[in-house]
Amino acid sequence: MARSLKKGPYIDERLLKKIKGLKPSPQTIIKTWSRSCTICPEMVGFTFGVHNGRNFIPVHATEEMVGHKLGEFAPTTKFARHGGRMQRGLETKAKLKQ
Repeated sequence: MARSLKKGPYIDERLLKKIKGLKPSPQTIIKTWSRSCTICPEMVGFTFGVHNGRNFIPVHATEEMVGHKLGEFAPTTKFARHGGRMQRGLETKAKLKQ
């Protein structure tokens, strides 16, 4: 469900405070646990270390990301694969063809 227009987007105040004193650079990683924070234009150019429950995933904010949440770019689960014996058979055939 979307946040109301009256309230505006959720932007973590502590995160904005960290950004104000820094210059945008991809080398400096700003660690954050705030996955629900919306990316605003002031965040463009910075690299955030977004916590996924286990470690920090580096996310470099670009102009196309404005309006999206930080958590969208740091997946929390790792996709293994679908299928069982049939899927393994198909994968081994594909490897043999190469």
